[in-house]
Amino acid sequence: MSRFSMTSHSVRRGFAMLATGFAVLAGSASAATWVYVSNADSQDISVMQLDRAAGSLTPVVKVPVGGTAMPMVVSRDKKFLYVALRSQPFRVVTFAIDGATGGLKKLGESALADSVPNIDLDPSGKWLFAASYGGNKITVNSIEKDGVVGPVQQVLRTAPNAHAIHADASGKYVFATSLGGDNLSSWKFDAASGMLSPNDTPLVNVAPAKTGPRHFLWDKAQKYAYLINELDGGVDVFAYDAAKGTMSHVQRSTVVPPGFTGKVWAADLQISPDGRFLYGSERTSSTLTTFKVDPATGRLQVVGQTPTEKTPRGFAVDSTGRFLISTGQDSHGVSLHPIDAATGMPGAGKSQPAGKNPNWVEIVEMP
Repeated sequence: MSRFSMTSHSVRRGFAMLATGFAVLAGSASAATWVYVSNADSQDISVMQLDRAAGSLTPVVKVPVGGTAMPMVVSRDKKFLYVALRSQPFRVVTFAIDGATGGLKKLGESALADSVPNIDLDPSGKWLFAASYGGNKITVNSIEKDGVVGPVQQVLRTAPNAHAIHADASGKYVFATSLGGDNLSSWKFDAASGMLSPNDTPLVNVAPAKTGPRHFLWDKAQKYAYLINELDGGVDVFAYDAAKGTMSHVQRSTVVPPGFTGKVWAADLQISPDGRFLYGSERTSSTLTTFKVDPATGRLQVVGQTPTEKTPRGFAVDSTGRFLISTGQDSHGVSLHPIDAATGMPGAGKSQPAGKNPNWVEIVEMP
């Protein structure tokens, strides 16, 4: 090979490496992780940016919503944020998410049938479910082609104090907790018509009585479902039959810290992206409990408790499983907790102000 050929090859290789470097830098520059926190009493959404390298949350902007902002859900394509307002008139606000800045642009408002503590989307993204605590009902709204929520199309009565509603991964079955009725109602869902109908086994009963089923979720494999109970802090494990949409009880654990003697007031439940750890919040003790999940049986083992914001209501785990973001109803702040990869335990949180009465967290990862 001639000296000229070798030089040309080196130059071409250098340009290729340089181009690759620019591409990586461009990708890093455009990638962002946005955190949205709903603040009920200040009636706004705090927008923050999560910097994993620095281990920090940076405030970006506060977006007014004109009502008591509480439950939120993000569309599967990350283009829209839906925020339910629990002040009259009860409604859901649709925001477009600006992936580059994290900013929110209001696209419209739609009526809800009642005040709702929980909303969610079916897997197709065409329907929005809502559960009404005070109204003892669950509802279905359509979502239009432009992403804006449409009118209420179905209202179904439940046992007292419906609190959470979610579809399984298939979208064929929907469950809703009844905090006052100590059960989960089970429904078949027709994604073509957007209509719910009772499942063949219409109820999953939770024992003991008066424990207050509140929030629930599935593991990624849809083999197990986990339920947190507000009134006694119990965490129930159910084996899930995805073919029939039925649950059978496996275990009961708790988020109540050892030696705690106050009035239990459990709140939220989240699972790590890899399914190894489950987390639950207890508001009176202001703690987060970490559970280790047995992948073979779904059973839980308590790892320990971590102090967090005062009266922690909602929290979320980021997609890497490295950080947990917790809200404090009474501290009016949010804490960023680094998570120990080996134990799953959140470390001490870095606290900063949010709005008044922060209660719900959504994390949006932009590619």
